[in-house]
Amino acid sequence: MDEQEGAMAGTDTGGDPAPPSADAAPPPADPALLLADFVNTLDVESATDEIATPAGLAGWLAGRGLVPEGAGAEGADVRTAVALREGLREAMEAHHGPNGADIPDDLEDVLAALPLRVTLAGPCPALVPLDPPGAVPGGLALIAAAVMDSVADGTWPRLKTCQVDTCRWAFLDTSKNRSRAWCSMKVCGNRTKTRAYRARRRAPA
Repeated sequence: MDEQEGAMAGTDTGGDPAPPSADAAPPPADPALLLADFVNTLDVESATDEIATPAGLAGWLAGRGLVPEGAGAEGADVRTAVALREGLREAMEAHHGPNGADIPDDLEDVLAALPLRVTLAGPCPALVPLDPPGAVPGGLALIAAAVMDSVADGTWPRLKTCQVDTCRWAFLDTSKNRSRAWCSMKVCGNRTKTRAYRARRRAPA
């Protein structure tokens, strides 16, 4: 996009997530920000994918504190990450509809395969990776755990995707009535309204 107004406009971006630990991995400062950031690793408009390669995936996870610098990824990790990302995108798309929209089957499958367990070692119960700390599957598991943190803080149903097909950027709907349809009114909103106006002008009287 030319201008995204920030994936989480109007929210506290907080800091990068803390590194995972063996006992209890603290949740990211803003789980909704992490989830939107992950979905936005694919820029649909420019066809730019930040996690299309093992090195790209490992670097992205390390940049968010989910795995240590130098962690190695494999092709299977990339496939899991892409399936998780696109499943989350579909789930966020469903948030434009009625409550209780179905979760994509592919997302359920990839979530079931991620290595997570419950721990009581921290100040409150938390989901932590089963894999050794620092492994890429464990970093992806922390992204899945962020869904539950987002549910807990009430932001999960407000995570949506832009309704412009060529965009589909993830954003947090901070509107009072949760009716926001575009990631940016100045960009995608104006484009959509302009197209609708031109279509009306072309329509026969």
